Amino acid sequence: MEFWDKKNECMTRENIRQLQFEKLQATLHRVYKNVRHYRKIFREVDFMPEDMGSFSDFKRLPLINRQDLSENYPYDMFAVPLREVVRLHTASIHFEDPIVIGFTRNDLDQWAELMARNFTGIGVSSDDVVQIAMNFGITTGPFGVQVGAEKIGASVIPISSGKLPAQLKIMRDFRTTVLVSTPTLAVSLVRQMEEMNLDPRSLSLKYGVFGCEPWSETMRTEIESRMHIIATDTYGMTELFGPGVAWECPEKNGLHIAEDHFIPEIIDPVTLESLPPGQEGELVLTSISKEAFPLIRFRTGDISKIDYGPCACGRTHCRISRIFKRSDDVMVVRGMSIRPQQIAQVLSRVSGGEPVFQVVVERQDGLDQLTVLLEISNLNFFDQMKKQRQFVEQLHRELSELVGWEVVVRLVEPGTFDPARKVQDTRRFQ
Repeated sequence: MEFWDKKNECMTRENIRQLQFEKLQATLHRVYKNVRHYRKIFREVDFMPEDMGSFSDFKRLPLINRQDLSENYPYDMFAVPLREVVRLHTASIHFEDPIVIGFTRNDLDQWAELMARNFTGIGVSSDDVVQIAMNFGITTGPFGVQVGAEKIGASVIPISSGKLPAQLKIMRDFRTTVLVSTPTLAVSLVRQMEEMNLDPRSLSLKYGVFGCEPWSETMRTEIESRMHIIATDTYGMTELFGPGVAWECPEKNGLHIAEDHFIPEIIDPVTLESLPPGQEGELVLTSISKEAFPLIRFRTGDISKIDYGPCACGRTHCRISRIFKRSDDVMVVRGMSIRPQQIAQVLSRVSGGEPVFQVVVERQDGLDQLTVLLEISNLNFFDQMKKQRQFVEQLHRELSELVGWEVVVRLVEPGTFDPARKVQDTRRFQ
C-alpha cells in the first residue's frame, strides 16, 4: 500500500485529536478577528475563542449553511485581505448571488497535497497519464485534480468533458492510464466505445476516479467490468476544497476524510443534535487549514455516517459512508447541483406568475434525466396550440440552457403530483 504522506495519514487517534484542537483554536481566533459574520454568531452564543477548552465547547458554536455564505457575497467571509487571495471560484454560476470562494497560495498547495494523497492511495504515480474529463470553469472541480496529479509527477490531460469520440481518441493515442470524471460520463464513454468497436482492453486505462454525483455499487460494477479498470469514489465540495476532502482507498469500505484538515460531525438534520459514530445523519465539516475561506461547522446537506474503526489499508483517518442522499431538495445530477428555486425562477420568468411544478429525476440506461412537470393553469393554458407549443419550447430551451443538457417539460392536469413535494428522485443507489 502506497502513501503520499504516511506520517500524517497514519497518525494515532490521540495525535489526530491534538492536531485538530490546535488548528481549530488558531482558526477560531483568525475568523473571530477577521470575519464579521463569525464574530456576530459567536457573540450571540456568548463565545470567545479563548473559551475553547475542549471539543465539547466547540459544539456550542452555531451551524452555518450556504445561505449564510450567499448573504455575505462576495468577500465578507474571507479571513484574509483580498491581496492575499490568488484564486477565486464560485459554487455555481446560476445563483443570483453566487458564493465566492477564495484561495491563498498556501490553500492551493494544501489542495494539491490532498489530491496527491487521493491519487497515491489508489496506486497512481509519476508513471501515469491522467485524463481529466470534467468541465474547467469557475467552479473548483477539475482544478484540484490537476494540481494533485501534477504534484505526484503524473502527466495531465485537461481535456474537459463532452465530445466522446475525441475523449476516446485522446485516451487511446496519449495512452491514458487514469480517467477522472463523473460516473455518468464513464458510462457514456463505454457506450461510445461499443459504437466505435473499440475494445477497452486495447487501451492503457487502469484506474477511474469518479465523483461530483451519487453513483451506486451496481454502476461501479458495470464501469469496472466493461472498462476493465479499478473505479473509486472521491468526495468534495466547492465551499471547502473541491475534490480531495475524502476519498476511497482500494479497500472501498468508505471514504477517508483528511482529519488533519477537516473536523467531521454528523447531526440530525431536523433537531440539529449531534449523532454518535455509526449513525446516519447530515455531514457537518469544519475546515482547519484553509486561510482565505475557513468554514466553521458547515452543513453540507449530504447524508452519511462516520466510521472510526481501523481500515485494512493502514490509514487511521476516519471514513464517511458514500453519499447517496441529501437532507434538502438539492438535486445532484450529472455532476451539477440544482435547486428547485432555480427551476422556479425560470418558470416564473417565462409564465409571468408562480406556476405549480415538480422536478422528476430518474436514471435511464445509466444516464440521469430531468423532467419538469408543470400543472396546467391560466398561466400556461392557451386557446391556440401554436402558442401552447411555443410556451413549452421556450421553457425547454431556457431550462436546458440552465442545466447544460436537454430537460423534458410536460404540462399535466392538476392533481397529478403533490405540489408540496418539489423533487421526486426515483434513482436508487443502494
